[in-house]
Amino acid sequence: QVQLVESGGGLVQPGESLRLSCTASGTIFSINVMTWYRQAPGKQRELVATVFGNGTATVADSVKGRFTVSRDDWKKTMWLQMNSLKPDDTAVYTCNAGIWPTDYSYDVFWGQGTQVTVSS
Repeated sequence: QVQLVESGGGLVQPGESLRLSCTASGTIFSINVMTWYRQAPGKQRELVATVFGNGTATVADSVKGRFTVSRDDWKKTMWLQMNSLKPDDTAVYTCNAGIWPTDYSYDVFWGQGTQVTVSS
């Protein structure tokens, strides 16, 4: 079974930084798109960042200029560098990936989520 394991969440003050990571493990032939989502209580889940299979990276307009997403296919890891954090960034951040466990199968996988809290 493929697993996505996240780390790096925590409690920080406004203006500080965090770096989240998501590492895929198990039987993996290839990884297509990898994404970060976030969801705060009372709000719908939103797409934060995407790294496509060709390496192209994008982030949502709400975090542009503050967040950067990247991945290393050899390490099977995706990072979300979050700078200048604001209270509105408080949410559970979850990674997602489309993965070919073999060259003839494909599925979408989710991480467990990691809490990011920005508060003074």
